[in-house]
Amino acid sequence: MASEASEQIGYRGPTACAAAGITYRQLDYWARTGLVEPSVRPAYGSGTQRLYSFRDVVVLKIVKRFLDTGVSLQNIRTAVQHLRERGFSDLERMTLMSDGATVYECTSPDEVHALLQGGQGVFGIAVGVVWRDVESALSQLHGERIDTGETLVGSNPADELARRRNRAV
Repeated sequence: MASEASEQIGYRGPTACAAAGITYRQLDYWARTGLVEPSVRPAYGSGTQRLYSFRDVVVLKIVKRFLDTGVSLQNIRTAVQHLRERGFSDLERMTLMSDGATVYECTSPDEVHALLQGGQGVFGIAVGVVWRDVESALSQLHGERIDTGETLVGSNPADELARRRNRAV
């Protein structure tokens, strides 16, 4: 879904917060405690800015959704660690289910059904929906080219309006 070009874009903290629906205080706490760290550029003391990748922002929004449904931060940490170990591959095809205590990864409708049949799943997060929500939100916000630091309007560097603004600068 996300193009190769979008993998060359990073998002500063306020942009990541806006797209994920979290506060800057949450973002800062999660980064400092290692829950969701920026994969593009960490903060190196006062005056430096963290830079988050698209996938980081998707994970931030997933964490927020789990918190909103009452999953403990400890269980969310376990789920994020599992995703990190998988390399965050195929996120958009995944459904994360939880019974409030444990988070389960389902990659097929059969797995979701089996989990529900077993009485374990109470709610689920279709990561593909979160993925598209984040894509939509970031398309309205500013990104930054990882290689040059150039500010981009929206997450699509091929966007005509962004090209015009960059030429005018």
